[in-house]
Amino acid sequence: VLASPKLFIPADTTKYYGAYGRIKRAVDIVLATVMFVIVSPLMLLIALLVKQSSSGPVLFVQERLGRDGQPFNFYKFRSMAHNSDDAIHRQFAAMFINGDKSGCAESNEGEEVFKLKKDPRVTAIGALLRRTSLDELPQLLNIIKGEMSLVGPRPPIAYEIENYQPRHMERLKAIPGLTGLWQVSGRSSVSFEEMVRLDVRYINEWSPVLDLKILLKTIPVV
Repeated sequence: VLASPKLFIPADTTKYYGAYGRIKRAVDIVLATVMFVIVSPLMLLIALLVKQSSSGPVLFVQERLGRDGQPFNFYKFRSMAHNSDDAIHRQFAAMFINGDKSGCAESNEGEEVFKLKKDPRVTAIGALLRRTSLDELPQLLNIIKGEMSLVGPRPPIAYEIENYQPRHMERLKAIPGLTGLWQVSGRSSVSFEEMVRLDVRYINEWSPVLDLKILLKTIPVV
């Protein structure tokens, strides 16, 4: 059961950006570079499939907000039709953040999950990339550039934080990540309020060991 907002514990970045933070950055650079080299053939194949499946660029570049709300260009393999209207996602994001479940999809078990029931913008190859999270691979470049980390809260879109309460901004105190505590704790079955609590908990309890545990749990979750 979630605690009330009055009991919300703010994020403490003292340890997160101390000596351990330099270790985190070094690990990010080494692992992301090695991973990028290893998956380069797969990324090339995905790029060809995306290019052949529909017109438009291979990469989807979107402005996201990183640490302390700093904007950066966020990379993904394009999984939607080019120049798609974002109105449907704006509406869903507002509903998700405000706890409105009417736009939720259903899992195979009949349970509500916090994701769009059906997104008409998604291409056939895009649906496969999303199910396997392979559309996220280009974010290894964001990690190498220092805009993201392997582990951390997911970076929001500017229009999403228009619906944030002040306590929700605590999740922006960390460098955003490719994976995180939210992803390995239920992802689409987790409400926004719980996602924020997981993100803040990650910041407050951060350690190299916690990052390793999350990375190891990410593979079976995907």
